[in-house]
Amino acid sequence: MGGVLGIVAAKDPDFMIKSLLKLNVLGQEVYLTTTHVSLLIICTFLIVFAVIVRSKLKDTDGKPGALQNVAELIVEMLDGMVSSSMGKKGNPYRNYMGTLFIFLLISNLSGLLGLRPPTADYGVTLGLGLITFFIVQTNNIRYNKLGAFTDLFKPLPFLFPINFIGEIATPISLSLRLFGNVLAGTVIMALIYGLLSSIAFLWPGVLHVYFDIFSGAIQAYVFCMLTMVFVGNKIPDKE
Repeated sequence: MGGVLGIVAAKDPDFMIKSLLKLNVLGQEVYLTTTHVSLLIICTFLIVFAVIVRSKLKDTDGKPGALQNVAELIVEMLDGMVSSSMGKKGNPYRNYMGTLFIFLLISNLSGLLGLRPPTADYGVTLGLGLITFFIVQTNNIRYNKLGAFTDLFKPLPFLFPINFIGEIATPISLSLRLFGNVLAGTVIMALIYGLLSSIAFLWPGVLHVYFDIFSGAIQAYVFCMLTMVFVGNKIPDKE
């Protein structure tokens, strides 16, 4: 029995969490990890893609090429997603929501390319959740004025703790949902390749379809939809 277990566990699972460089910043040790490298690669790809598409739009002679058609299709789909959820209230947030969805989708799919998905790091998802929280509360104060604070005491004053927790729970719930689902897929695939390396040839590809493609796309969509719902609830319908 021990021999069998030794063979199965011969290769340690690789969760792709590695420290690549240690830096000393203001007396504190700061580590450059695989998550930072993945973020840099993904952001560089998005910037280069945007610059290329922008140059093609400027150089067009009235006949859009394949790249422009693809870019316009993506933009139309993202605009439709925002409009269907927020209506006219979502017009100021189309660029942000579109960028957020593309970033999350590519981040979640990056595991297919051998990168560590940045969204499997809670520092990344918490940052995105805090951005959503900031947008929500900014709109809350902008449109509801003092009501943004007095509503915490409604319908009864002693419900203030519950209402307050409900507000600050937004970034935590958003970030944990995305982080947990992406990390779970990363861990499961690492265990399969690590502990079952001797028989993991083609069949794990089916699991990649679910954990990286299907689940990754769903989690990106869910995060964006919840962000739009939270922001839209703070903006009056007349806007």
